Amino acid sequence: MKKFLLSFLAIVLIIEEWLWDLLTAFGRLLFQWLNLEQFEQWLSQTTANMALVALGIPILIVTLINLAAFGLIAKGLILQGILTEILAKLVGTLLVARVFALTKPQLLTFAFLRVTYTTITYWLQWAHQKITDTAIYRWAKQWKI
Repeated sequence: MKKFLLSFLAIVLIIEEWLWDLLTAFGRLLFQWLNLEQFEQWLSQTTANMALVALGIPILIVTLINLAAFGLIAKGLILQGILTEILAKLVGTLLVARVFALTKPQLLTFAFLRVTYTTITYWLQWAHQKITDTAIYRWAKQWKI
C-alpha cells in the first residue's frame, strides 16, 4: 500500500511540476502580451496591505469559478463541472502564483501568511524527498520537457 501511495503521489508531483513550469512561462508571456509590465512593477513594490488585497482578487475569482463548477455538478452536468474545475485550477495556479511571486516579500510580513507558507513549504519538501526516490518519479522526470 505504501509503494502504491508513493507512486500515486509521485505522479501527482510530476504533473504539478510540469503544470507549474508551463503556467509560469505562460503567465509571463500573457502579462507581456497584455502589456502589464508596469502593473507588475507597481505590484512588486506595493505595500503589504495592498499586496494582500491583490492576492485576494485572484483567489476570489478562482473561488467563484469553483462555485460555478460545484453548481454544474449539483445540477447533474458532471463533465462540464469537472472541466470548469480544471479551468479553476489552471487559472488559480496562473494568477495566484504570479501575484504571490510578485508580492511574496510583502505578504510574508503577515505572521499568518508566513506561518502558512513555512508550514506548506516544509510539508512539500518532506513529500518531495519521499517521492523522488520512487522509480515512477525518476521515470517521469526523464520525460519532463
